[in-house]
Amino acid sequence: MAHAGLPLLSLAVLLVLWQLLAESGLWNETFVPYPSSVWRAFVDLSTTTDGVRGYQGYLLWEHLYMTLRRVFAGVGIGVLVGVALGVLMGTNRWARSILEPWITFLRALPPLAYFFLLIIWLGIDDAPKITLLALAALPLVAVATTTAVSAAPIELTEVARALGASRRQILRDVVFPAALPEVFTGVRLAIGVAYTSVVAAELFNGMPGIGGVVKDASNYNNTPVVLVGIGAIGLSGLIIDALLRAVERRTVVWRGKA
Repeated sequence: MAHAGLPLLSLAVLLVLWQLLAESGLWNETFVPYPSSVWRAFVDLSTTTDGVRGYQGYLLWEHLYMTLRRVFAGVGIGVLVGVALGVLMGTNRWARSILEPWITFLRALPPLAYFFLLIIWLGIDDAPKITLLALAALPLVAVATTTAVSAAPIELTEVARALGASRRQILRDVVFPAALPEVFTGVRLAIGVAYTSVVAAELFNGMPGIGGVVKDASNYNNTPVVLVGIGAIGLSGLIIDALLRAVERRTVVWRGKA
């Protein structure tokens, strides 16, 4: 119970320090708004006030839904392709020699470095956004899967081979289950990177979308709305990570026991 209350305590301390900092007058309210101003912005974004519906005609949950839809689509593609490439590189030295430099090259690139190129190729709809998030997620999953597959216990594969298991059966029943914990770690990291890239992904035609809200509000120094957007991204990220950890605990029940 004490551990469960620590996050709430830290939140309360943060709010108190925030209030004191805003009242100190060291910075203009444009830069450090009062917590009450951010709360009002949250209410305004979540409701229809004086005939104005949310932000740019969309409620907060609608912006968040569109952002999450793009994140899940992009990460889903990145995870599927990353796992496939990781298994291939982890089981085939030739494939690893050919593909690993390209994966490392892609992992080193910041998303904005190729986002404008994606816009030229794919336009300004959701295609470049989803592609950007997929490319941001893919290298992390591929590297985690490659490392995990390569580190699969050799004694287990030898035993399976001695019992007559085929290469496909060894991969399915021995190698991949052994690699699954690290694959989950790669997926969690990929989602984190996708979240850090979502504002960049929604730089153009990002409405509705939380990244679009943050970008548009920052153009007008609307700090409370920017903070609401950042809070929505961070909180939804925490929830998604907690759900992934729960799925991992149920799926990889042997982790930490062998």
